[in-house]
Amino acid sequence: MEWIVQVLAAAVGTAAFALLFSVPPNCYFRCGVIGGLGWLCYLSLDRLGMGSILSVFAATALVVFCSRYSAVRRRCPVTLFLIPGIFPLVPGAGIYWTAYYVVTDQVTLAAQKGFSTLKAAVAIVLGILLVFELPQSVFRVLAGRREQ
Repeated sequence: MEWIVQVLAAAVGTAAFALLFSVPPNCYFRCGVIGGLGWLCYLSLDRLGMGSILSVFAATALVVFCSRYSAVRRRCPVTLFLIPGIFPLVPGAGIYWTAYYVVTDQVTLAAQKGFSTLKAAVAIVLGILLVFELPQSVFRVLAGRREQ
């Protein structure tokens, strides 16, 4: 039951971020679904013991894949779906705790949390790069569009 609440919260948070990011209103639902799917992927893989970094990487790849597909389907820029969709996966709490430990002079904890946060950020970047290396024609075929 807890994971359902988390996935719904991620979807609503993503849709709310899409609103703040000035995404067209007809894309809010799709943005929410993409963010919720990314968080569901992260939770599922993390609970299967894959580790948080690999889980973030796979969830990011899924979010980017869904974002590229949605962009082709809706004929709009991929960033409309990617930026809000990646929102639940960004390690904001890790950044906060790293800064907190630095300010409170807990250098060892700051280094541990900072390195963990950096690994998550790198996993996000690599997930984005991996899916962006796929040719656009793959997404056109999946969306049922002809080459232009």
